[in-house]
Amino acid sequence: MKLKKAKFGLLSDCQKVHLYSISNGKMSFSVTDYGCALTSILLPQANGQPVDILLGFSTLDGYINNNLSFGSVVGRFANRIGGASFTLDGKKYSLDRNDGQNTLHGGFDRYEKKIWSAKKIHTENGCGIKFTRTSYDGEQGFPGNVKIAVTYLLTDNNTLRIEYNAKSDKPTPINLTNHSYFNLKGYNGGSILDQTLMLDCNEYLEFDDALVPTGKRLSVKNTPFDFTSAKEIGKDFDKVGSGYDNCYCLREHACDELVEFANLCDTASGRKMTVATTQPGAQLYSANWIDGTRGKNGYRYSNHEALCIETQAFPDSPNKPDFPSSILRPGEEYHQVTEYRFTF
Repeated sequence: MKLKKAKFGLLSDCQKVHLYSISNGKMSFSVTDYGCALTSILLPQANGQPVDILLGFSTLDGYINNNLSFGSVVGRFANRIGGASFTLDGKKYSLDRNDGQNTLHGGFDRYEKKIWSAKKIHTENGCGIKFTRTSYDGEQGFPGNVKIAVTYLLTDNNTLRIEYNAKSDKPTPINLTNHSYFNLKGYNGGSILDQTLMLDCNEYLEFDDALVPTGKRLSVKNTPFDFTSAKEIGKDFDKVGSGYDNCYCLREHACDELVEFANLCDTASGRKMTVATTQPGAQLYSANWIDGTRGKNGYRYSNHEALCIETQAFPDSPNKPDFPSSILRPGEEYHQVTEYRFTF
């Protein structure tokens, strides 16, 4: 295993930003302490040149000036909270309305714009970086001082493991995810609609016109949302409006057991990504709103050139008592794991 640290740039207040690269000799990834963001995943190909399967930016400025969460950790509550408010233990909390009348990915003061503390780690399972920060009481409108740790680990068997830990001194909703945009053909490979996807999920959440869950779970059977058998992502694309932006139900609640639920494959190259998680849900997002974004090496992204598989708690769960609870209380520990397993 090799781990390198390099300067990635400076913020306007002269804070240094770093880039960490980890390689197991077959594949590698890079991550920055700005937004705790994955910036690249390099997989080998026949011509000897690695292919980068993550959309993103070549420079720090790209991450500073863009708000589409490329590769970043999202919190304190990923996805949407309806009405930009919730009530917890009899007290109402008001949040930013940054998505119509709702809160998306924590509001305006996002984790992706924060500098995280970084520490190199070596374990018997691999090598990586552990990022930490404290989200203070009242940040984004949420209660509680929350100490957060996010660990990225690369194993010898080509697995990128992301582990999330958090503790709070007050009851608070928490829902952390990684918002990476994957294209197994490469960041400049064009549409992902011809790649095949399998999701071992029989239900998804019904949503309203603002993409907030109504509280109902719907069967995927005989709908364009059915990926229980592998199919091309674009097969039913003309039936889902602007594209996929849906939360799939994996289980009744989060637990310590990793469940493998997703397989993404690019048939032409033979590259595959399998996703496993401890989370109860996963948001499938087909990059519906990235058109015109100038990305790596000046490449201009178009809609549907990537797929996000955001493992997480159910959206709006603070307002939906029938959903798996996303409330972290003092004395408890939030602990979730997601693994991206690659074959090539």
